[in-house]
Amino acid sequence: MSILISGSLVYDHIMDFPDKFKNHIMPDNIHILNVCFTVDKLGKSKGGTAGNIAYTMKLLGSEPIIISSVGKDGDDYLNYLKEQGISIDCIAKDNNKFTASCYITTDLDDNQITAFHNGALGSCGGTKSLLRDLVPQIVLSIIAPTQKDIMMKHLKECSDRGARVMFDPGQQIPAFSDNELAGCIEKAHFLIGNDYEIKMIGKRLGKEAINSVEILIITLGDKGSVIRVKNIVEAKLPAGSLASGEITISACRPEKVIDPTGAGDAWRAGFLAGCEKGFDLKTCGQMGSVCASFAIEKYGTQEHKFSISEFSERYVKLFSEEMNL
Repeated sequence: MSILISGSLVYDHIMDFPDKFKNHIMPDNIHILNVCFTVDKLGKSKGGTAGNIAYTMKLLGSEPIIISSVGKDGDDYLNYLKEQGISIDCIAKDNNKFTASCYITTDLDDNQITAFHNGALGSCGGTKSLLRDLVPQIVLSIIAPTQKDIMMKHLKECSDRGARVMFDPGQQIPAFSDNELAGCIEKAHFLIGNDYEIKMIGKRLGKEAINSVEILIITLGDKGSVIRVKNIVEAKLPAGSLASGEITISACRPEKVIDPTGAGDAWRAGFLAGCEKGFDLKTCGQMGSVCASFAIEKYGTQEHKFSISEFSERYVKLFSEEMNL
C-alpha cells in the first residue's frame, strides 16, 4: 500500500542579502519603488511540497506516489527522484513550459522577498483515469499546496473513490473562495495547517467548519503541535488519554538550527508514514516532530538524511517510548 501525494515540484533559488531590506526601502516612496539587492549567496535546490514530503517519507521506508508535473527543464529533478527510489510514473512532463520555480531573498532580519513562477504545475490535470486506477492501492492521500484547480480536482477524485484525504491548503488559502474552501474541508478526513493558517480559515468560514473535520492538526513551530480528534475512537487511545479530544505533541529539539524551511513538510511525512504503518495518532504526531527536527538541521528542504535506527534513537530519547518501524 502507498500514500498518494498531490502537490508541487519546484526548483528553489535561495539568496542571502547581507544587509537589511529596511535600509534600502523608503516607506514614503513605496509607490515608486525601484531597488536592486545584490546577494552574496545563491543556492539552487529541489523543493516543492510533493517532493519534500515524498523525500522524508522514503527515508522512513514508505513508498510515496507523487502526482505532479515538471517542465522541459525537469529531467534533473526526475532523475534525482529515481535515485532516491521514488516513483516518477505519475509525474507529467510539459515540454512547452519550465518547471515551477521559487526565488527567495532573505535579509539579516530574516525578512524574505519571494517570487514564484507556477510554470508547469497545472500540467498534471489530466489524471482522472490515473487516480481511478491508483486509489485501490493507497491508504492515504495528501492534497498539498499547488495550483488551486489541481488541488480541488485531486481532492474530489480521491474522496469520491473512498480514500482518506489530508487537506493542506497552506499558502494557497487566499486562492480559494469561501465556498471552495468549505467544500474541500467537507471532503477531507484530516485538515492540517499552522496556527495562523487555521485561524485564517476560521475567520473566513467560522469555527464550525473547522470543527466539522474528523481530525484537525495545528502545527505550532518550536512549540510542537496539537491534534484535535472529533471521534475519540479514531485516536486508538484510551478515553482517559485525551483531554476533550485533544492530543498535544512536543517539539523535538534539533541538535542545531540551520534552516526551518521544509520542517512542516517533513512533519507531514512523518505523520502520514505513521498512519500508513497503523500507529495511533499520538505516535504519528511524534514521528512528525522527529522528522521535522532532522530537516531543520540542514540548509534546504531535501538535504537531511537519517537511517531508521537514527530516527528510532532520537524518538526514544525524546518520548521515552519504543519505536518499531
